[in-house]
Amino acid sequence: MSADNRIPVTEETRKELHELKEPGQTYDDLLKQLAKQRHRRDLERGFQELEDADRAELTSLSDV
Repeated sequence: MSADNRIPVTEETRKELHELKEPGQTYDDLLKQLAKQRHRRDLERGFQELEDADRAELTSLSDV
């Protein structure tokens, strides 16, 4: 399903996106890829924060 929506961006942003785009890749595909990478990065950060919190709460075996 195609929607002809416009997303206003500056000329600088358009150029940056164009440089990131692979030959034959649509801007839609590029934006999906970037969104997926962002979600993955956010999940990784969340998991890392959980691991760090767990480590801070654990008692070292040498202290037992």
